[in-house]
Amino acid sequence: MASTEDKPANKENTSSWKDSFYNPRTGEVLGRTASSWALILLFYLVFYCFLAGMFALTMWVLLLTLDDYVPRYRDRVPFPGMSFLQQYNDTLQEMNMQDCVTGQYFVQDEAEEKKVCSFKRGLLKACSGLSDTNFGYSDGQPCVLLKLNRIIGLLPRGDPYINCTVKKDTPVQMAYYPEMGRIDKKYFPYYGKKAHENYVQPLVAVKLLLGKEDMNKEHSVECRVEGTDLKNNDERDKWLGRVSFKVKVME
Repeated sequence: MASTEDKPANKENTSSWKDSFYNPRTGEVLGRTASSWALILLFYLVFYCFLAGMFALTMWVLLLTLDDYVPRYRDRVPFPGMSFLQQYNDTLQEMNMQDCVTGQYFVQDEAEEKKVCSFKRGLLKACSGLSDTNFGYSDGQPCVLLKLNRIIGLLPRGDPYINCTVKKDTPVQMAYYPEMGRIDKKYFPYYGKKAHENYVQPLVAVKLLLGKEDMNKEHSVECRVEGTDLKNNDERDKWLGRVSFKVKVME
């Protein structure tokens, strides 16, 4: 049981604790008077303004050394390389690849040698290059081929498809190949270049059915991946899940 002698001591400790925040006798807040707080805030304001000015000055000097058209430092390889792209061949597609179950992921986690699902260009129909080797450009109705970047282990949920829009008052008709611009899930997941050596990325062809009223005009087209959990509206990365391009057909 506490004695009466302990009560004044407890009261004194409580008063001392409160005074550390605000002392009514001296007018101090957290051990400083109003003028002291004003001086220290002014010091930090000037100090950080000085640091910001130094940073802006150094950035300005650095940007003066850069050219808008030519990089200051080049790659160590001064001469261009060359590469060879083998011509598409339906027979090789059938020999090296297999027909997979449509609409299902082709999971091969346990298999040492990863098999590849075939993607025949006949799926692109009018944009396959079989019936029209100019891909619609000679007729003023061009085909644009789109694909997703390869990401190891990606399993997109839902039924991903490509949807394109033209930024104009009147809509432009489009045709998608494969139908509805769908990207079949059987091409996922991808296991990397070494394990999945002959992997073929699925394509989606978009044919712009431009009319006479659309000729001689520049059209801004934006295509997005829809119907899945893949992001396509990140303002910090305008290429995430979407792509933009411009088309102008001359008569």
